[in-house]
Amino acid sequence: MEKDSLQVNMDDFLPLRDVVFNTLRKAILTGELKPGERLMEIHLANRLGVSRTPIREAIRKLELEGLVTMIPRRGAEVAQITEKSMKDVLEVRRALDALCAELACDRISEEEMGKLEEACAGFEKATRTGDTTAIAKADVALHDIIVAATGNRRLVQLVNNLAEQMYRYRFEYIKDESQHERLVEEHRIIYESIRAKDREAAAAAAKMHIDNQEKSVIRQIRLDSGDGSANAGNDSGQCINR
Repeated sequence: MEKDSLQVNMDDFLPLRDVVFNTLRKAILTGELKPGERLMEIHLANRLGVSRTPIREAIRKLELEGLVTMIPRRGAEVAQITEKSMKDVLEVRRALDALCAELACDRISEEEMGKLEEACAGFEKATRTGDTTAIAKADVALHDIIVAATGNRRLVQLVNNLAEQMYRYRFEYIKDESQHERLVEEHRIIYESIRAKDREAAAAAAKMHIDNQEKSVIRQIRLDSGDGSANAGNDSGQCINR
């Protein structure tokens, strides 16, 4: 029998309710708990070996974050990934990433440039493992270097505020192995543009990076909804529902 991967990792510095919240949150962001999946308190309490109280508190907090939806006569379920919700997030992230790339061209240090080069190589290496979580972490690490290189604390804060929502969409994108070669190439172009201090090219590459992510996830949304590509221009609330 396959071992249940949804397990509580105890932390001596966090109360149980926060540990349970972090566990369920991570499971949603990585897709272990699927969009549309019901979150039944008794079932989750048994899986995690805790009482229903921290489960109930965690579900309430996840609802406030938009990761859980309360459905009348059905209860809590993992929030769907809709085209509208994704576009809203990526629209903002596209502008922020372009600004980060531009500022990095002016402000990145030699040490950070070296780390960015290593991160590009690390991401390419991760794609060869087939481990989606490792690939997503390598991708986040690479972009974090660029964001930090701006030296703008407020900008870093704004990007971080979107980070968790971005992770969910990024994870959907990265699960598509056919996109890995494209991702490696896009990272290389961003790196080379920043190294050349070409603000225009770096911003354009950062925008294209987000645009391709959006197209890929929308394609998955429509395939999963059985809609195909017939409504390619329709900005509806279609969702990923496995």
